[in-house]
Amino acid sequence: MLPGDPVWLPTAEDIANANITEVATSLKLSGLEALHRWSVKHRSEFWTLVADRLGIIFRQPAYEVLSGSAESPTWFAGARLNIVESCFRHDPNRVALITNVDDGTDEMTYGELELAVNRFANGFSAAGLVPGDHIALAMPMTAESVIAYLGIILAGGVVVSIADSFAATEIATRLRIARASVVVTQDRIVRGGKELPMYAKVVTAGAERVVVVDTGGGIQLRDVDIWWDDFQSSEDLSEAFIADPRAHTNVLFSSGTTGDPKAIPWDHITPLKGAMDAHFHLDVHSFDTLAWPTNLGWMMGPWLIYSALLNGAAFALYDDLPTGRGFAEFIDAAGVTMLGVIPSIVTAWRAGNVLEGLEWRTVRRFASTGEVSNSDDMTWLMSHHRIRPVLEYIGGTEIGGGFLAGSMVQPATPSTFSTITLGLDLVLLDEAGRETDSGELFLLPPSIGLSTELINRDHNEVYYKGTPGRAETLRRHGDHIERLPGGYFRAHGRIDDTMNLGGIKVSSAELERVVSSVAGVSELAAIAVTPDQGGPSRLVIYAVPEPDHVASPSLLKIQMQAAIRQHLNPLFKVDDVVMIDSLPRTASQKVVRRQLRENYRTS
Repeated sequence: MLPGDPVWLPTAEDIANANITEVATSLKLSGLEALHRWSVKHRSEFWTLVADRLGIIFRQPAYEVLSGSAESPTWFAGARLNIVESCFRHDPNRVALITNVDDGTDEMTYGELELAVNRFANGFSAAGLVPGDHIALAMPMTAESVIAYLGIILAGGVVVSIADSFAATEIATRLRIARASVVVTQDRIVRGGKELPMYAKVVTAGAERVVVVDTGGGIQLRDVDIWWDDFQSSEDLSEAFIADPRAHTNVLFSSGTTGDPKAIPWDHITPLKGAMDAHFHLDVHSFDTLAWPTNLGWMMGPWLIYSALLNGAAFALYDDLPTGRGFAEFIDAAGVTMLGVIPSIVTAWRAGNVLEGLEWRTVRRFASTGEVSNSDDMTWLMSHHRIRPVLEYIGGTEIGGGFLAGSMVQPATPSTFSTITLGLDLVLLDEAGRETDSGELFLLPPSIGLSTELINRDHNEVYYKGTPGRAETLRRHGDHIERLPGGYFRAHGRIDDTMNLGGIKVSSAELERVVSSVAGVSELAAIAVTPDQGGPSRLVIYAVPEPDHVASPSLLKIQMQAAIRQHLNPLFKVDDVVMIDSLPRTASQKVVRRQLRENYRTS
């Protein structure tokens, strides 16, 4: 029994040609469910199989695949590698990257991309940088950002991922936390015909040295900074820095419930998780071309790079707004076969009739992540010109990929997940710690991809301390998940105080800190409300006015939006401001945001 009528059913050919089927057959297992059981029962064997299928190059083999505790496992102990080498083991003449240009598309082969990455890595060394140095990337998802990302890691550096949409103060916070000595950015960003300064924002954020891509903005650099072209080395070959699998390669940020954002390090093994999800659940083959509107400041940026290159596929990047006709036409021109979306983008396409006349003939399936999707919008997308599945995908930066997904061997029902991802298991618990069909999600470690440390927090306290006592180790995640008939799942947003706005996690504390400067308000609480019919979360702010102060909700909304735009992120939109006499609190004075969400839904 399925949770409603599926819009898409896999054909016998879909099932026969799927990577899942190939592996299950080779292991003499009867399909995906049996493969999942095997993958969590035989973790060492499963991840060895994954590394073999992805062609991971180990300069020194491991003497043990999995050791240590569930909370702090060691993967591939004794091995030595640089994950970037595994990205370039394919035919150098195969297309790796497709980008948009004024007169159409531009292609880079694996050989051309590797050459560019080598030159950046050599420039890294020539600039006096050494393995272990932290280099921030604060720019859109472009060919240059991909080259810099891989080049830094190839040279032994650590990428600090910062979304280009963040305000200077938030960029400064991330530079401070990760101790980034250099920032790679570009002079400006052009979006929807509007020109936004990027270099100036990075300088305001306190960047010590900046490498700048020139897009024709006509800016003047400081003496300590350098243009992208001058940073590149003329040396075509670069020797990879070979490291322990646990060596950091990337610091990404995910907002917690209080204070600074969590700084989550990825290592040389983390990419296996996302690339595995792509290989099995999204059924990525070497003949595929992937596209997903994203950014290196969000985990889906690195995810896209590794999921394409480790699988020998191509990926397509569009340097402008993904909500308009230009992006839709680019998908056709680039021959995209797997198109990833954020639900709010689909809502914009549908409302603006953006896809009129476009068939997207090469697109074989869609994938969706970042926020809770709207089933009506996803049905519309799945039915556009011909029936194709939307494979829902949910996870986190600290997971390196997803914990629930769809697949090409199961029926696709809008806004539902058909399976737990391979190599992972989970339980749903109510407030009393009892198993339930609708409750808080807890993961059952270990798995490749799951973080084992945080740069600026106590990892055990964040993910393990205070979890319900059970025979198995539980890892906290914070999502509210519902188990549906037939083994399917539905997401209902966050249980804790972290919210997901437009695919970007942000804590209530971060938002409240920014808007607290608005005059006339004594205290406030930010919540995210997911519509009953599904779709993107709406940001609602409850405000308690100061005594004897008459506050207008409409004026407060304008002022709060301006503060968020200037000091946090212009992509976060205030949907509503609600005046209230006092905030509901627990005996320990913690704001009960769950009650505020329930009050708002029933008001």
